[in-house]
This record gives sequence, C-alpha cells and structure tokens, in this order.
Amino acid sequence: MNNELYQYLKELHHFVEHQSTKIKTLEKQLAELQKELSTLKERPPVQVGTIEYKFDQLKVETLEGTLNIGLNPSDLEGISDFTVDNKNIQTPVAPKDQFMRSMEIENELREYLEGNLPEVFEKTQQKLQFNVDESYYSFIKEDITKQLSSRIATHLNHLPQESKELTEDMKLDIIEKIKGEIQHGVFLFLNQLKEQG
Repeated sequence: MNNELYQYLKELHHFVEHQSTKIKTLEKQLAELQKELSTLKERPPVQVGTIEYKFDQLKVETLEGTLNIGLNPSDLEGISDFTVDNKNIQTPVAPKDQFMRSMEIENELREYLEGNLPEVFEKTQQKLQFNVDESYYSFIKEDITKQLSSRIATHLNHLPQESKELTEDMKLDIIEKIKGEIQHGVFLFLNQLKEQG
C-alpha cells in the first residue's frame, strides 16, 4: 500500500473516532436536557394572584428629618469665616411664608370676585354694547379662579428678594394689579366674542 494512502486512512480514522466521541457527548447532554425538561413539566405551575396597590390608604402623619446639601451643621464648627466673593447672600422667602402671603391675597381676591365680578361683567358688556348669555359669566369666573394662585405667585416672585415681610402696601399693590388684570381679561374675552359673532 502506498504511504500517502496509509497516512490518509489513518487521519480519516482519527477524524471519525473524534466525531463519534463528540456525537456520544452531545447525545448524553441531550438526554440530560430532556430529563430536566420532563421534570420541569411535571412541576405544578406557579400562579401569582392579583396584586393590588391601594395608594389612597397611604397616610403620612408627619414628615421629619434633616436634608443637608453641601455643608453639614457639624462641619460649620471648624469654619471661622464664611464669605462668598464679598457679596451679600439673599435667601428666598421660606415656602411656608410664601404660602401664607399667597393665601392672604387669594382670600381677598376671592371676595372681590364674589362681590364685584358681576358688576365688572355687566359694565364691560355695556361698554362694548354687546350682551352675552349668562353661562359665559360662570365660565369667566371659573377660569379666573383657576388662574388666581399662579397670577399671585408671579407677582410675589417679582417682589425684591430682600423684602422678607409683605407690607400692607405691597399686598394692596398686588391685589390692585390683579384686579386690573381681571377687568382687562373680561374685556378681552367679551370683545373677542363680539368680533367673532
């Protein structure tokens, strides 16, 4: 026999043996996987019942604690001088104070709406020589009421930062400005209705 042919047959024999070993290994792994699969199929299925979240029952009694951003109060003991570019630091009005300011003004403006808005509505109609259905009055009043808090906040935010206290003059000034905005808003709305009609 030829030496090359002998070498070729020898390599072919090794290749076939290697493939045979590999096939046996794969068959063994397949048998194990099938056994695992049948074991998993025999297990009872896991069922999760309905999960209900009831956030309306969540009640926060008090909210306490300290949130420190930047410096800790304990870190301040070692600091003898704390300056920032030799500028005065102006702290904004505390949220509670801002809320109280806003509520004072809003209460007065609500009284104004209850007592004076019908008159403003009537006078504006006379000025424009244009009458509308009474349902527009309810719409206007509701719309103004919804916008009150945001308009008050806008005016309060335009106060000078250093004014910690809301003086009576400041309060009256904001109220008068918003009354003017209300009257102007009623005029613009009715005028637009007139131009569309």
